[in-house]
Amino acid sequence: MAAAKGTSVGSLGKLTELRQRIFFVIGALIVYRLGSFIPVPGVNPDAMANLIGQSGGLLDMFNMFSGGSLGRFSVFALGVVPYISASIVVQMMGSVIPSLQALRKEGQSGQRQLTMYTRIGTVGLSAFQAFGIAMALMKQSSGGMPVVYMPGFGFVLSSVVGLTAGSMFLMWLGEQMTERGIGNGISLLIFAGIVAGLPGAVAHTLSMSGNGELSTIKLVMVVALVLAVTAFVVFMERAQRRITVNYARRSGGQRSYMNQTSHLPLKINMSGVIPPIFANSILMFPAMAATWGNASHQARWLQDVVQVLTPGEPLYDIIYAVLVITFAFFYTAIVFNSQDTADNLKRSGALIPGIRPGRSTAEYIDSVMTRLTGVGALYLVLVCLVPTFMQNAWHVPFYFGGTSLLIVVVVVMDFTAQVQAHLVSHQYEGLLKKANLRRG
Repeated sequence: MAAAKGTSVGSLGKLTELRQRIFFVIGALIVYRLGSFIPVPGVNPDAMANLIGQSGGLLDMFNMFSGGSLGRFSVFALGVVPYISASIVVQMMGSVIPSLQALRKEGQSGQRQLTMYTRIGTVGLSAFQAFGIAMALMKQSSGGMPVVYMPGFGFVLSSVVGLTAGSMFLMWLGEQMTERGIGNGISLLIFAGIVAGLPGAVAHTLSMSGNGELSTIKLVMVVALVLAVTAFVVFMERAQRRITVNYARRSGGQRSYMNQTSHLPLKINMSGVIPPIFANSILMFPAMAATWGNASHQARWLQDVVQVLTPGEPLYDIIYAVLVITFAFFYTAIVFNSQDTADNLKRSGALIPGIRPGRSTAEYIDSVMTRLTGVGALYLVLVCLVPTFMQNAWHVPFYFGGTSLLIVVVVVMDFTAQVQAHLVSHQYEGLLKKANLRRG
Protein backbone atom coordinates (compact mmCIF):
# COMPACT_ATOMS: atom_id res chain seq x y z
CA MET A 1 0.00 0.00 0.00
CA ALA A 2 2.85 2.35 0.86
CA ALA A 3 4.53 1.52 -2.41
CA ALA A 4 1.35 2.37 -4.27
CA LYS A 5 1.11 5.71 -2.52
CA GLY A 6 4.69 6.45 -3.36
CA THR A 7 4.04 5.99 -7.05
CA SER A 8 3.97 9.44 -8.64
CA VAL A 9 1.56 10.65 -11.26
CA GLY A 10 4.40 10.70 -13.76
CA SER A 11 5.11 7.01 -13.24
CA LEU A 12 1.43 6.30 -13.91
CA GLY A 13 2.00 7.40 -17.47
CA LYS A 14 4.64 4.69 -17.82
CA LEU A 15 2.17 2.00 -16.81
CA THR A 16 1.03 1.28 -20.33
CA GLU A 17 -1.00 -1.81 -19.47
CA LEU A 18 -2.81 -0.19 -16.58
CA ARG A 19 -3.56 2.91 -18.63
CA GLN A 20 -4.94 0.79 -21.46
CA ARG A 21 -7.14 -1.17 -19.07
CA ILE A 22 -8.57 1.98 -17.50
CA PHE A 23 -9.23 3.54 -20.91
CA PHE A 24 -10.91 0.34 -22.06
CA VAL A 25 -13.25 0.41 -19.06
CA ILE A 26 -14.08 4.07 -19.69
CA GLY A 27 -14.72 3.40 -23.40
CA ALA A 28 -16.94 0.40 -22.61
CA LEU A 29 -19.00 2.43 -20.13
CA ILE A 30 -19.45 5.17 -22.76
CA VAL A 31 -20.70 2.56 -25.24
CA TYR A 32 -23.08 1.25 -22.58
CA ARG A 33 -24.51 4.69 -21.89
CA LEU A 34 -24.92 5.46 -25.60
CA GLY A 35 -26.70 2.15 -26.15
CA SER A 36 -29.13 2.89 -23.33
CA PHE A 37 -30.62 5.66 -25.52
CA ILE A 38 -31.29 3.42 -28.56
CA PRO A 39 -35.04 2.65 -28.38
CA VAL A 40 -36.83 -0.47 -29.51
CA PRO A 41 -38.97 0.48 -32.55
CA GLY A 42 -42.70 0.95 -32.10
CA VAL A 43 -42.87 2.32 -28.53
CA ASN A 44 -44.25 5.72 -27.58
CA PRO A 45 -41.47 7.16 -25.37
CA ASP A 46 -43.71 9.61 -23.49
CA ALA A 47 -46.32 6.98 -22.67
CA MET A 48 -43.61 4.51 -21.62
CA ALA A 49 -41.97 7.04 -19.31
CA ASN A 50 -45.35 7.85 -17.73
CA LEU A 51 -46.11 4.16 -17.25
CA ILE A 52 -42.83 3.54 -15.40
CA GLY A 53 -43.27 6.73 -13.36
CA GLN A 54 -46.78 5.74 -12.28
CA SER A 55 -45.78 2.18 -11.42
CA GLY A 56 -43.17 3.05 -8.79
CA GLY A 57 -41.80 0.51 -6.34
CA LEU A 58 -39.66 -2.26 -7.76
CA LEU A 59 -40.01 -1.07 -11.35
CA ASP A 60 -38.36 2.20 -10.37
CA MET A 61 -35.55 0.18 -8.82
CA PHE A 62 -35.22 -1.96 -11.94
CA ASN A 63 -35.19 1.19 -14.07
CA MET A 64 -32.46 2.66 -11.89
CA PHE A 65 -30.31 -0.50 -12.17
CA SER A 66 -30.61 -0.30 -15.97
CA GLY A 67 -29.59 3.35 -16.04
CA GLY A 68 -33.04 4.50 -17.17
CA SER A 69 -33.08 2.06 -20.11
CA LEU A 70 -36.39 0.53 -19.04
CA GLY A 71 -38.11 3.93 -18.92
CA ARG A 72 -36.88 4.62 -22.45
CA PHE A 73 -37.48 0.98 -23.49
CA SER A 74 -34.08 0.88 -25.12
CA VAL A 75 -32.36 -2.25 -26.39
CA PHE A 76 -30.62 -2.43 -22.99
CA ALA A 77 -33.91 -2.38 -21.05
CA LEU A 78 -33.36 -5.87 -19.60
CA GLY A 79 -29.87 -4.93 -18.46
CA VAL A 80 -27.63 -7.68 -17.12
CA VAL A 81 -30.34 -9.26 -14.95
CA PRO A 82 -30.85 -12.23 -17.36
CA TYR A 83 -27.11 -12.92 -17.32
CA ILE A 84 -26.91 -12.72 -13.53
CA SER A 85 -29.93 -15.00 -13.15
CA ALA A 86 -28.54 -17.52 -15.64
CA SER A 87 -25.10 -17.55 -14.03
CA ILE A 88 -26.50 -18.12 -10.55
CA VAL A 89 -28.82 -20.89 -11.82
CA VAL A 90 -25.84 -22.61 -13.47
CA GLN A 91 -23.83 -22.29 -10.26
CA MET A 92 -26.73 -23.67 -8.23
CA MET A 93 -27.07 -26.63 -10.59
CA GLY A 94 -23.31 -27.07 -10.49
CA SER A 95 -23.52 -27.90 -6.81
CA VAL A 96 -26.31 -30.45 -7.33
CA ILE A 97 -25.79 -32.17 -10.70
CA PRO A 98 -22.75 -34.53 -10.69
CA SER A 99 -21.80 -33.83 -14.32
CA LEU A 100 -21.65 -30.09 -13.67
CA GLN A 101 -19.73 -30.71 -10.46
CA ALA A 102 -17.13 -32.57 -12.53
CA LEU A 103 -16.89 -29.62 -14.92
CA ARG A 104 -16.19 -27.25 -12.03
CA LYS A 105 -13.17 -29.38 -11.09
CA GLU A 106 -11.71 -29.50 -14.60
CA GLY A 107 -10.18 -26.03 -14.42
CA GLN A 108 -10.34 -23.65 -17.36
CA SER A 109 -11.80 -26.16 -19.82
CA GLY A 110 -14.67 -26.95 -17.46
CA GLN A 111 -15.20 -23.27 -16.75
CA ARG A 112 -15.49 -22.55 -20.47
CA GLN A 113 -18.20 -25.20 -20.75
CA LEU A 114 -20.10 -23.71 -17.79
CA THR A 115 -19.75 -20.27 -19.36
CA MET A 116 -21.33 -21.61 -22.54
CA TYR A 117 -24.27 -22.97 -20.54
CA THR A 118 -24.62 -19.55 -18.87
CA ARG A 119 -24.73 -17.83 -22.24
CA ILE A 120 -27.37 -20.21 -23.54
CA GLY A 121 -29.42 -19.62 -20.40
CA THR A 122 -29.04 -15.85 -20.86
CA VAL A 123 -30.46 -16.10 -24.39
CA GLY A 124 -33.43 -18.14 -23.17
CA LEU A 125 -34.22 -15.88 -20.21
CA SER A 126 -33.83 -12.72 -22.30
CA ALA A 127 -36.11 -13.99 -25.04
CA PHE A 128 -38.72 -15.15 -22.51
CA GLN A 129 -38.73 -11.85 -20.62
CA ALA A 130 -38.74 -9.81 -23.83
CA PHE A 131 -41.73 -11.76 -25.17
CA GLY A 132 -43.68 -11.29 -21.94
CA ILE A 133 -42.93 -7.56 -21.81
CA ALA A 134 -43.87 -7.04 -25.46
CA MET A 135 -47.17 -8.89 -25.06
CA ALA A 136 -48.02 -6.90 -21.95
CA LEU A 137 -47.07 -3.50 -23.36
CA MET A 138 -49.40 -3.92 -26.33
CA LYS A 139 -52.33 -3.75 -23.88
CA GLN A 140 -51.08 -0.68 -22.03
CA SER A 141 -51.89 3.00 -22.30
CA SER A 142 -50.71 5.90 -20.18
CA GLY A 143 -51.84 9.51 -20.14
CA GLY A 144 -54.46 8.74 -22.76
CA MET A 145 -51.78 7.50 -25.17
CA PRO A 146 -51.10 3.89 -26.23
CA VAL A 147 -47.65 2.68 -25.24
CA VAL A 148 -47.24 0.76 -28.53
CA TYR A 149 -47.98 2.57 -31.79
CA MET A 150 -48.80 -0.50 -33.91
CA PRO A 151 -49.41 -3.64 -31.80
CA GLY A 152 -48.95 -6.94 -33.54
CA PHE A 153 -46.52 -9.67 -34.48
CA GLY A 154 -44.03 -7.20 -35.93
CA PHE A 155 -43.68 -5.35 -32.64
CA VAL A 156 -43.33 -8.59 -30.66
CA LEU A 157 -40.65 -9.86 -33.04
CA SER A 158 -38.67 -6.62 -33.01
CA SER A 159 -38.90 -6.43 -29.22
CA VAL A 160 -37.71 -10.01 -28.68
CA VAL A 161 -34.85 -9.62 -31.15
CA GLY A 162 -33.84 -6.15 -29.93
CA LEU A 163 -33.99 -6.83 -26.18
CA THR A 164 -32.32 -10.24 -26.49
CA ALA A 165 -29.55 -8.81 -28.65
CA GLY A 166 -29.10 -5.98 -26.15
CA SER A 167 -28.74 -8.37 -23.22
CA MET A 168 -26.29 -10.55 -25.14
CA PHE A 169 -24.24 -7.48 -26.08
CA LEU A 170 -24.11 -6.38 -22.43
CA MET A 171 -23.04 -9.90 -21.43
CA TRP A 172 -20.23 -9.79 -24.02
CA LEU A 173 -19.27 -6.26 -23.01
CA GLY A 174 -19.11 -7.23 -19.34
CA GLU A 175 -16.91 -10.23 -20.10
CA GLN A 176 -14.58 -8.05 -22.19
CA MET A 177 -14.35 -5.51 -19.36
CA THR A 178 -13.44 -8.29 -16.92
CA GLU A 179 -10.79 -9.71 -19.25
CA ARG A 180 -9.29 -6.54 -20.75
CA GLY A 181 -10.20 -3.97 -18.12
CA ILE A 182 -10.09 -3.75 -14.33
CA GLY A 183 -12.65 -5.22 -11.97
CA ASN A 184 -15.75 -7.27 -12.63
CA GLY A 185 -17.39 -6.06 -15.84
CA ILE A 186 -20.96 -6.98 -14.92
CA SER A 187 -20.69 -5.18 -11.58
CA LEU A 188 -19.25 -2.13 -13.33
CA LEU A 189 -22.22 -2.04 -15.72
CA ILE A 190 -24.66 -2.15 -12.81
CA PHE A 191 -22.59 0.54 -11.09
CA ALA A 192 -22.73 2.74 -14.19
CA GLY A 193 -26.50 2.34 -14.44
CA ILE A 194 -27.00 3.41 -10.84
CA VAL A 195 -24.58 6.33 -10.91
CA ALA A 196 -26.02 7.65 -14.20
CA GLY A 197 -29.07 8.99 -12.37
CA LEU A 198 -27.10 10.48 -9.47
CA PRO A 199 -26.52 14.01 -10.91
CA GLY A 200 -30.22 14.45 -11.64
CA ALA A 201 -31.15 13.19 -8.17
CA VAL A 202 -28.69 15.59 -6.50
CA ALA A 203 -30.00 18.51 -8.56
CA HIS A 204 -33.59 17.58 -7.68
CA THR A 205 -32.77 17.34 -3.97
CA LEU A 206 -30.99 20.71 -3.98
CA SER A 207 -33.90 22.32 -5.83
CA MET A 208 -36.30 20.94 -3.23
CA SER A 209 -34.13 22.41 -0.50
CA GLY A 210 -34.02 25.77 -2.30
CA ASN A 211 -37.80 25.83 -2.76
CA GLY A 212 -38.44 25.03 0.88
CA GLU A 213 -39.94 21.61 0.12
CA LEU A 214 -37.04 19.97 1.95
CA SER A 215 -35.87 21.36 5.25
CA THR A 216 -32.21 21.86 6.06
CA ILE A 217 -32.46 19.26 8.82
CA LYS A 218 -33.69 16.59 6.42
CA LEU A 219 -30.98 17.50 3.91
CA VAL A 220 -28.35 17.07 6.61
CA MET A 221 -29.97 13.75 7.49
CA VAL A 222 -29.58 12.58 3.88
CA VAL A 223 -25.88 13.48 3.81
CA ALA A 224 -25.29 11.90 7.23
CA LEU A 225 -27.11 8.73 6.17
CA VAL A 226 -24.99 8.38 3.02
CA LEU A 227 -21.74 8.91 4.91
CA ALA A 228 -22.70 6.57 7.75
CA VAL A 229 -23.81 3.73 5.48
CA THR A 230 -20.73 4.18 3.28
CA ALA A 231 -18.37 4.04 6.26
CA PHE A 232 -20.15 0.98 7.64
CA VAL A 233 -19.97 -0.85 4.29
CA VAL A 234 -16.25 -0.06 3.91
CA PHE A 235 -15.56 -1.32 7.43
CA MET A 236 -17.50 -4.56 6.97
CA GLU A 237 -16.08 -5.29 3.50
CA ARG A 238 -12.54 -4.98 4.85
CA ALA A 239 -13.24 -6.98 8.00
CA GLN A 240 -11.60 -10.40 8.16
CA ARG A 241 -11.36 -13.35 10.50
CA ARG A 242 -7.75 -14.53 10.45
CA ILE A 243 -7.14 -18.15 11.37
CA THR A 244 -3.60 -18.85 12.57
CA VAL A 245 -1.75 -21.39 10.40
CA ASN A 246 1.61 -22.98 11.25
CA TYR A 247 3.93 -24.43 8.61
CA ALA A 248 6.02 -27.41 9.71
CA ARG A 249 9.82 -27.17 9.76
CA ARG A 250 11.49 -28.29 6.57
CA SER A 251 15.06 -29.46 6.00
CA GLY A 252 16.81 -29.25 2.68
CA GLY A 253 20.43 -30.30 2.43
CA GLN A 254 22.48 -28.27 4.86
CA ARG A 255 19.70 -25.72 5.34
CA SER A 256 16.86 -26.00 7.81
CA TYR A 257 13.81 -23.81 8.05
CA MET A 258 12.15 -23.04 11.36
CA ASN A 259 8.40 -23.18 11.86
CA GLN A 260 6.58 -20.31 10.17
CA THR A 261 3.30 -18.76 11.22
CA SER A 262 0.83 -17.28 8.80
CA HIS A 263 -2.88 -16.56 8.65
CA LEU A 264 -5.83 -17.80 6.63
CA PRO A 265 -7.98 -14.68 5.99
CA LEU A 266 -11.74 -15.21 5.77
CA LYS A 267 -13.96 -12.31 4.76
CA ILE A 268 -17.13 -11.65 6.69
CA ASN A 269 -19.08 -11.03 3.50
CA MET A 270 -17.77 -13.68 1.12
CA SER A 271 -20.81 -13.48 -1.18
CA GLY A 272 -20.39 -9.79 -2.07
CA VAL A 273 -23.41 -8.05 -3.60
CA ILE A 274 -24.84 -11.16 -5.30
CA PRO A 275 -27.52 -11.94 -2.62
CA PRO A 276 -29.20 -8.48 -2.75
CA ILE A 277 -29.08 -8.40 -6.56
CA PHE A 278 -30.60 -11.85 -6.92
CA ALA A 279 -33.22 -11.16 -4.24
CA ASN A 280 -34.27 -8.00 -6.08
CA SER A 281 -34.45 -9.79 -9.44
CA ILE A 282 -36.77 -12.43 -7.95
CA LEU A 283 -39.07 -9.88 -6.30
CA MET A 284 -39.27 -7.84 -9.51
CA PHE A 285 -41.14 -10.55 -11.45
CA PRO A 286 -44.54 -10.25 -9.69
CA ALA A 287 -44.32 -6.45 -9.80
CA MET A 288 -43.63 -6.43 -13.53
CA ALA A 289 -46.33 -9.03 -14.20
CA ALA A 290 -48.92 -7.13 -12.18
CA THR A 291 -48.05 -3.74 -13.64
CA TRP A 292 -48.06 -4.84 -17.27
CA GLY A 293 -50.95 -7.21 -16.86
CA ASN A 294 -53.42 -4.86 -15.22
CA ALA A 295 -55.60 -4.77 -18.30
CA SER A 296 -56.51 -8.39 -17.77
CA HIS A 297 -59.06 -9.42 -15.15
CA GLN A 298 -57.14 -12.64 -14.62
CA ALA A 299 -54.27 -10.57 -13.18
CA ARG A 300 -56.30 -9.07 -10.33
CA TRP A 301 -54.63 -11.31 -7.80
CA LEU A 302 -51.26 -10.07 -9.04
CA GLN A 303 -52.33 -6.54 -8.17
CA ASP A 304 -52.90 -7.65 -4.59
CA VAL A 305 -49.50 -9.37 -4.60
CA VAL A 306 -47.67 -6.30 -5.84
CA GLN A 307 -49.32 -4.10 -3.22
CA VAL A 308 -47.79 -6.14 -0.41
CA LEU A 309 -44.50 -6.61 -2.31
CA THR A 310 -43.70 -2.92 -2.47
CA PRO A 311 -40.44 -1.75 -0.81
CA GLY A 312 -41.23 -0.62 2.70
CA GLU A 313 -44.16 -2.99 3.19
CA PRO A 314 -43.65 -5.50 6.07
CA LEU A 315 -44.15 -8.61 3.93
CA TYR A 316 -41.71 -7.35 1.30
CA ASP A 317 -39.07 -6.60 3.93
CA ILE A 318 -39.47 -10.03 5.50
CA ILE A 319 -39.28 -11.92 2.19
CA TYR A 320 -36.37 -9.78 1.04
CA ALA A 321 -34.43 -10.43 4.26
CA VAL A 322 -35.05 -14.18 4.02
CA LEU A 323 -33.91 -14.25 0.38
CA VAL A 324 -30.76 -12.26 1.12
CA ILE A 325 -29.80 -14.51 4.03
CA THR A 326 -30.54 -17.66 2.03
CA PHE A 327 -28.50 -16.56 -0.99
CA ALA A 328 -25.66 -15.34 1.22
CA PHE A 329 -25.21 -18.82 2.68
CA PHE A 330 -25.77 -20.57 -0.65
CA TYR A 331 -23.42 -18.40 -2.69
CA THR A 332 -20.72 -18.56 -0.01
CA ALA A 333 -20.94 -22.35 -0.16
CA ILE A 334 -20.43 -22.13 -3.93
CA VAL A 335 -17.42 -19.79 -3.95
CA PHE A 336 -15.71 -21.20 -0.85
CA ASN A 337 -15.14 -24.91 -0.26
CA SER A 338 -13.80 -25.68 3.21
CA GLN A 339 -12.74 -29.21 2.22
CA ASP A 340 -10.62 -27.91 -0.67
CA THR A 341 -9.06 -25.32 1.62
CA ALA A 342 -8.23 -28.00 4.20
CA ASP A 343 -6.70 -30.23 1.48
CA ASN A 344 -4.56 -27.36 0.21
CA LEU A 345 -3.29 -26.65 3.71
CA LYS A 346 -2.45 -30.32 4.20
CA ARG A 347 -0.55 -30.55 0.91
CA SER A 348 1.49 -27.45 1.77
CA GLY A 349 2.42 -28.87 5.18
CA ALA A 350 0.34 -26.33 7.09
CA LEU A 351 -1.91 -26.96 10.07
CA ILE A 352 -4.17 -25.01 12.37
CA PRO A 353 -2.94 -25.18 16.00
CA GLY A 354 -4.98 -27.67 17.98
CA ILE A 355 -6.81 -29.02 14.92
CA ARG A 356 -5.90 -32.25 13.14
CA PRO A 357 -5.23 -31.99 9.39
CA GLY A 358 -7.82 -33.20 6.90
CA ARG A 359 -11.44 -33.64 7.84
CA SER A 360 -11.17 -32.00 11.27
CA THR A 361 -9.61 -28.91 9.70
CA ALA A 362 -12.39 -28.76 7.10
CA GLU A 363 -15.07 -29.00 9.81
CA TYR A 364 -13.38 -26.28 11.86
CA ILE A 365 -13.07 -23.92 8.87
CA ASP A 366 -16.67 -24.67 7.91
CA SER A 367 -17.93 -23.82 11.40
CA VAL A 368 -16.00 -20.53 11.41
CA MET A 369 -17.25 -19.70 7.92
CA THR A 370 -20.84 -20.45 8.93
CA ARG A 371 -20.66 -17.99 11.80
CA LEU A 372 -19.01 -15.36 9.61
CA THR A 373 -21.62 -15.81 6.89
CA GLY A 374 -24.38 -15.37 9.46
CA VAL A 375 -22.89 -12.05 10.51
CA GLY A 376 -22.32 -11.08 6.87
CA ALA A 377 -25.90 -11.92 5.92
CA LEU A 378 -27.28 -9.79 8.75
CA TYR A 379 -24.98 -6.98 7.67
CA LEU A 380 -26.37 -7.16 4.11
CA VAL A 381 -29.95 -7.10 5.38
CA LEU A 382 -29.18 -4.16 7.66
CA VAL A 383 -27.52 -2.08 4.94
CA CYS A 384 -30.22 -2.84 2.38
CA LEU A 385 -33.27 -2.22 4.57
CA VAL A 386 -32.35 0.46 7.13
CA PRO A 387 -32.13 3.32 4.55
CA THR A 388 -35.55 2.23 3.25
CA PHE A 389 -36.98 2.35 6.77
CA MET A 390 -35.58 5.84 7.27
CA GLN A 391 -36.97 7.01 3.91
CA ASN A 392 -40.46 5.81 4.79
CA ALA A 393 -40.37 7.09 8.37
CA TRP A 394 -38.90 10.55 7.68
CA HIS A 395 -40.05 10.97 4.06
CA VAL A 396 -36.54 11.87 3.01
CA PRO A 397 -35.89 11.92 -0.78
CA PHE A 398 -32.98 9.49 -0.82
CA TYR A 399 -32.00 8.45 -4.36
CA PHE A 400 -29.74 5.63 -3.23
CA GLY A 401 -31.56 2.76 -1.62
CA GLY A 402 -29.53 0.50 0.63
CA THR A 403 -28.96 -2.05 -2.14
CA SER A 404 -27.83 0.60 -4.60
CA LEU A 405 -25.45 2.22 -2.14
CA LEU A 406 -24.02 -1.18 -1.22
CA ILE A 407 -23.35 -2.01 -4.88
CA VAL A 408 -21.73 1.37 -5.58
CA VAL A 409 -19.42 1.26 -2.55
CA VAL A 410 -18.36 -2.38 -3.06
CA VAL A 411 -17.67 -1.90 -6.79
CA VAL A 412 -15.61 1.26 -6.12
CA MET A 413 -13.64 -0.55 -3.41
CA ASP A 414 -12.94 -3.51 -5.70
CA PHE A 415 -11.89 -1.25 -8.58
CA THR A 416 -9.60 0.80 -6.32
CA ALA A 417 -8.04 -2.33 -4.81
CA GLN A 418 -7.22 -3.74 -8.24
CA VAL A 419 -5.69 -0.46 -9.42
CA GLN A 420 -3.53 -0.36 -6.28
CA ALA A 421 -2.52 -3.97 -6.87
CA HIS A 422 -1.31 -3.05 -10.36
CA LEU A 423 0.65 -0.12 -8.95
CA VAL A 424 2.23 -2.24 -6.23
CA SER A 425 3.14 -4.91 -8.79
CA HIS A 426 4.76 -2.29 -11.03
CA GLN A 427 6.70 -0.82 -8.10
CA TYR A 428 7.89 -4.28 -7.06
CA GLU A 429 9.04 -5.10 -10.58
CA GLY A 430 10.95 -1.81 -10.68
CA LEU A 431 12.76 -2.64 -7.45
CA LEU A 432 13.70 -6.07 -8.79
CA LYS A 433 15.13 -4.55 -11.96
CA LYS A 434 17.20 -2.09 -9.93
CA ALA A 435 18.48 -4.92 -7.72
CA ASN A 436 19.46 -6.98 -10.78
CA LEU A 437 21.27 -4.02 -12.33
CA ARG A 438 23.26 -3.48 -9.15
CA ARG A 439 24.24 -7.13 -9.06
CA GLY A 440 25.23 -7.01 -12.72
